[in-house]
Amino acid sequence: MIISIIVAASDNNVIGKDNQLLWHLPADMKFFKNSTWALPIIMGRKTFESLGKPLMGRVNIVMTRQNVNYGEDVIVASDIEEALKKAQSFKTNEIFIIGGGEVYKQAFPFCNRIYMTRVHTVIEGDTYFPEINTKDDFSLIKTNSFAKDDKNPYDYTFELWERLL
Repeated sequence: MIISIIVAASDNNVIGKDNQLLWHLPADMKFFKNSTWALPIIMGRKTFESLGKPLMGRVNIVMTRQNVNYGEDVIVASDIEEALKKAQSFKTNEIFIIGGGEVYKQAFPFCNRIYMTRVHTVIEGDTYFPEINTKDDFSLIKTNSFAKDDKNPYDYTFELWERLL
């Protein structure tokens, strides 16, 4: 089973501020939806609360140490290992880690693939994506770049990274 991270990060690896995204890129949202549809997604409590509801069409797994019940559409896990185990029970080909920053750090040792939307701007934030080790851990295998347009206010590149064996 492939364990993937999916993330949008600025050129300086910022992914958010005050538990919010810092850009609105409809092309990235479409890519995210198409990539994760019908698959388990794992996220932290803050990410889930910023969404406000479970993402439709996916198995939503929320990592938290708090004793909470988000309803029947959300599975709660206490740590990354438990979250991955619960996601793997659905016997899909791929699992997605969707954030936030601390969850990405915890998931890094387990992930095989990173789908990154590189947003070509330098921006201030309080949450960062971990640095990708291109020497020992990951190789960039595919890129697809796009210029800003009427709907997408930044240039951006879809990148696919694979873990080196």
